[in-house]
Amino acid sequence: MSKPAAPLKGRAARLARLMPSPGPNTAARTPFVLLVVLLLGGGLITLLLLNSALNEGSFKLSELKRETTELTDEQQALQRDVDSRSQPDALERRARELGMVPGGSPAFLNPDGTVRGVPSEATAPPSPSPSPTPDPDATADAAPDPDATAAGPSGSAPASATESGPAPAPAAGNSPPPTSPGR
Repeated sequence: MSKPAAPLKGRAARLARLMPSPGPNTAARTPFVLLVVLLLGGGLITLLLLNSALNEGSFKLSELKRETTELTDEQQALQRDVDSRSQPDALERRARELGMVPGGSPAFLNPDGTVRGVPSEATAPPSPSPSPTPDPDATADAAPDPDATAAGPSGSAPASATESGPAPAPAAGNSPPPTSPGR
């Protein structure tokens, strides 16, 4: 026959007391355990979603920083371009390319309508003589009609290109100063 089970001693007895046998106590603990598991799972999922949103924001931020750097570089390059074109020698060179000439001496109108100073027409400095001329027969065929060039694009001769020559400077009376071409 078998012997009755000896009482547990030591560690096994303590474990048996800590782990109760199935019964009414374990049924009462089940909802609490499920609640804790659900809270932990919900917290982990929320943490994961929050971390993903922060990473997405970080990627957007780095993209915007890169774009800002590119735009700043472009703005600085454009500013350097504006600065180089705004220098006096560059402005003078570009004005000469456009056919503009330095202005003559100015005249000023006083509040009472009198003219102070003697205005003069702006004249272009003489252009440098061209390099060695090509064959005279070729230049005679290609020479433009002088009447066609004086007429300009509108077909009428400008006032300064009349046969009487440049307009005389007005006296210091009440007449307005003439306008110079290109201004």
